[in-house]
Amino acid sequence: MSTYDLIVVGSGPGGYVAAERAGALGKKVLLIERGYLGGVCTNWGCIPTKSLLNSAKLYHHSLDGAKHGVQAASVTFNLPDAMTWKNDTVKTLRSGIEFLMKANKVETVFGEAEFVDPHHVKVGDTVYEGSYLVVATGSSAFVPPLPGAKLEHVLTSNEILDLEEVPESLVIIGGGVIGVEFASFFSMIGTKVTVIEMMDEILPMMDAEFAKLMRRELKEVDFHLGCKVEEITKEAVFYTDAKGNKQSTEASLVLMSVGRRPNTQGMEKLGLDIDRRGLVVNDRLQTNVANIWAIGDVNGRSLLAHSASRMAEVAICNIFGSKEMRMRYNAIPWAVYGNPEAAGCGITEKEAKEQGIPVKSETVQMRSNGRFLAEQGKRASGLVKVICHQESGAILGVHLLGPYSSEIIWGASALIEAEMRVQDVKEIVFPHPSVSELIKDACFALDHSL
Repeated sequence: MSTYDLIVVGSGPGGYVAAERAGALGKKVLLIERGYLGGVCTNWGCIPTKSLLNSAKLYHHSLDGAKHGVQAASVTFNLPDAMTWKNDTVKTLRSGIEFLMKANKVETVFGEAEFVDPHHVKVGDTVYEGSYLVVATGSSAFVPPLPGAKLEHVLTSNEILDLEEVPESLVIIGGGVIGVEFASFFSMIGTKVTVIEMMDEILPMMDAEFAKLMRRELKEVDFHLGCKVEEITKEAVFYTDAKGNKQSTEASLVLMSVGRRPNTQGMEKLGLDIDRRGLVVNDRLQTNVANIWAIGDVNGRSLLAHSASRMAEVAICNIFGSKEMRMRYNAIPWAVYGNPEAAGCGITEKEAKEQGIPVKSETVQMRSNGRFLAEQGKRASGLVKVICHQESGAILGVHLLGPYSSEIIWGASALIEAEMRVQDVKEIVFPHPSVSELIKDACFALDHSL
């Protein structure tokens, strides 16, 4: 029987980072993957969707290029070519992960992992023994038990990434991040898109003012909020609207985007605590079984790729490192890569009120910024909001809606993690012209002192 210092099950952004970090420490590591290296993020999530969104944005911008002096005639969007670009990107990154594993002497085995006990995992006919086990099995798209949910034209975020033709119409059930990003993509390439959301607003983690503006900017998308889907047929989606009226909308395709569920199947025999979110862990990412750690979507604490990677670093540090490390969730950024982009970090004003935290905030228009105006024009919309503690001035939240939001938000994460005050940010020199300057502008608006 092969024996390892660490066995990692699942090779997504949590699993492969955990294997890489442990391998770099000189540990004997086994990585088990049932599909492709990179997990959902690389193969069916973060990377392929951003590739397609970039293609759609290039097309969309070319159609609107005349006002910038760019005259483009007979511009068309070719979905098969965009899919080819997407697939090549995925394969390249998958090869990169394979190289990282080899470079750090991580042994990789492909196949379905069967959990035998806390120290043994079986793949096929082979049993592997590990001193420690990191579970990084991720999550899967949740398909509710709706009538018609299993019809051939009802897809999840996995299947819709392999379309060969642009659909004439698409109904997206769910207005979260995945739903909004696909709504952006398909509406930009000419599909009639309808989003049906059960909540009163899309993107529940977003500041309410920003979510409303995001809907307004997605001009070609028809949103139905506060609605409950009742049935799907081959021709239409039937739902009850916010007033209790029965409604329907036609669709050639339906995207089911109502959330994800942790992949915890087969783990009952390990004696692990499992709740509705997934495997129960402490802030060190350790489960109730001392040698088993759970990172990423499978523990349900933060369903983001970069959260999984950070969890991997925290877990490996606690297993093999010389110091104890704890996972902190207050400064984890999120981003929506639609058109426009949006990003945020920290709390919203609503959350501050619910938690009884006295705050003040300032919102600035992006069109007041030089770079934004030069590239987007005076009719374009965008917002930046900074939220700080009313007494100390400590920055508690930063929210962005507009271009480059996903590239700027890491700085906001650093500000919150370092517990910096608006007074401190005012002393930072931002590059000019850059959209990021708006964060400093909001801080000056919150505190005019020098």
